[in-house]
Amino acid sequence: MRIAGCLTVAFAVATTLLTACSGSVSVGTRSVDKNEVAAQISGKLEQQVGQKPDSVTCPQNLPARTGATLVCTLDDQGTKYDVTVTVTSVDGDQAKFDIQVADTPKN
Repeated sequence: MRIAGCLTVAFAVATTLLTACSGSVSVGTRSVDKNEVAAQISGKLEQQVGQKPDSVTCPQNLPARTGATLVCTLDDQGTKYDVTVTVTSVDGDQAKFDIQVADTPKN
């Protein structure tokens, strides 16, 4: 099963293609709240495969500076993946970032 597009994650099929996508959020304190980053990941996933993962958690806020990265964890039916978020640009109060899901599970 291959799903082209912004963000693809294997739920039940191990051969699903994992790719990257971008998101954009408003930044108030020069960082993006970790819950907002997790919500963006879940939302992009739902757009691509039609369902959200069981959970996405991020350990801390994402600094709103170009090149900053954060590794979050995506969990679906007990299978966990690292999700790397990288800020690509900051324009005023908007931070744009790429989302990359690891191609192999953590566990």
